[in-house]
Amino acid sequence: MARFRPALARLIFVLSILGPGFITANVDNDAGGIYTYALAGAQFGYALLWTIIPVAICLTFAQEISARMGVATGKGLSELIREQYGLRITFFLMCALVLCNIGDVVSEFAGVASSVQLFGVSKYISVPIAGALVWLLVVLGNYKRLEKIFVFLSFLYIAYIVTAVVAHPDWSQALMHIVRVPRVSELKDSGYLYLAVGIIGATIAPWQQFYLQASIVDKGTPESHLKYSRTDAIVGSLFSVLVAGFIVIACAATLFSHGRYEIHDAADAAASLRPLGGEYAYLLFAIGLLNASLFAASILPLSTAYTVCEALGFESGLNKKFREAPAFYWLYTGLLIIGAAVILVPNAPLIKLAVLSQVLNGVLLPFVLVFMLMLVNKRGLMGRHVNSRLYNTVAWSLTGIIVVLTGFMLLSQYQS
Repeated sequence: MARFRPALARLIFVLSILGPGFITANVDNDAGGIYTYALAGAQFGYALLWTIIPVAICLTFAQEISARMGVATGKGLSELIREQYGLRITFFLMCALVLCNIGDVVSEFAGVASSVQLFGVSKYISVPIAGALVWLLVVLGNYKRLEKIFVFLSFLYIAYIVTAVVAHPDWSQALMHIVRVPRVSELKDSGYLYLAVGIIGATIAPWQQFYLQASIVDKGTPESHLKYSRTDAIVGSLFSVLVAGFIVIACAATLFSHGRYEIHDAADAAASLRPLGGEYAYLLFAIGLLNASLFAASILPLSTAYTVCEALGFESGLNKKFREAPAFYWLYTGLLIIGAAVILVPNAPLIKLAVLSQVLNGVLLPFVLVFMLMLVNKRGLMGRHVNSRLYNTVAWSLTGIIVVLTGFMLLSQYQS
């Protein structure tokens, strides 16, 4: 028993420091992400699991840089961009980010509606209730309390790991496809390439970098705790990618193996699991989707409010009351209302909105990454925490790869 105590102590320590990095990484496994991973498993089985390794590397680098900048400068990313590159550039960047995030918020409420409809509840009941609960949670809470709630919601993604185990996959096949290199013939398949690019390209969203840095600043993390913030960001990234991999495995073991290659959204994936993976697999997948949608519906408008208020010099932060930061809370409220209202409009073009937000995210992401890398190398800002030469080589190379992959994804969207 004694030999297990050091490992247990390390685990407890890591759990105790989880916060903004862990939350931010896991929010990206939202309704759209779950659909992408489920579709990859349904259409190609285990064949796309090789994307897990590059996804983990890219996300870890991006999260670590955001965490380091937040601690070293004590300022959010949008505030740094405004100070270093001017209000005009920042204004256009914020306009693009708000448009992206409105589409994403709509998608999250669509996830809430579709997941609850699996249990026979109308969207006209579930969406207003969800919007009200999310608003009350954020507006009446404070940062420390909300952080604990959001970390708890992040751990509920374990439902997808359990779903995969319940589905009884071929673990040897899954492990083999994680480490193998894709064949040229596979990469010539447009559907295979599109989903491979979609999995990798969807890993890093522009809002994530703004939200993580703003959260660290709001939390007031001192420079002496930088190593803890880094650990938080890295653990969050790896856990998030692990969950994504298990979603692929769950759908490969059920939908793909039974010839159910087409699913229309994440809720359809859950419904399809019922006759194939059993009642437990269906319930876990549906509950995971509801949790992911509510979680992201809380964070995405919050990210936008942080980012815009920092950029324009308004007071912001969850530790402030409504009257102390009215622009911050009204922007948050407005985004929630818009996201929920669009879902309640009959025949709303939800798919077109989701595609538009994805395209805007793809266009915006390279600019955000370039700004991050330029800022993190300014010694006047970062002091001794600037990137090393080796770190820069890897980071700029990864950014180049992401730009190319984003280009492929946008081209695929245009051609479709």
